[in-house]
Amino acid sequence: MATLSHGDAQDLLATFKGAWERRAPDEIVDLFDADAEYRPDPFADPLLGVNAIRALWNDLAATQSHVEFDAERIWVSGSTVLASWHAAYTRRATAERVRVRGFLTIELNESEPRRVLRMKQWPLERVVGTDSTLAAEEDQVDGR
Repeated sequence: MATLSHGDAQDLLATFKGAWERRAPDEIVDLFDADAEYRPDPFADPLLGVNAIRALWNDLAATQSHVEFDAERIWVSGSTVLASWHAAYTRRATAERVRVRGFLTIELNESEPRRVLRMKQWPLERVVGTDSTLAAEEDQVDGR
């Protein structure tokens, strides 16, 4: 088994970034092992298996717009990726612009293709204003 390199970790996070920014749940789910565990918040129950992970990302794709994600610093230890990151998105229902800072750990399997076995995130969110380029869904009447 080849050692996980810093470049491998960058590629993984670039794929995650692209999928989240495009709001493409299938692309995110493709990163995970069938029996993966995903904890989007340290106080939430873990999501177990790709169906639970898909349900979360389907919901995020439906409720978020104008998503941005960037990993700031990336570390690799064995088959584990650690990263500090920041993101921003707009809540479609309210047009609130949200900024997020966080830390994540991603543990990968040892077989090819490498898939995420366990992912944990520690996000901190703050509403920073209203996205003037998006009308809040609650303000829309008759599909306008």
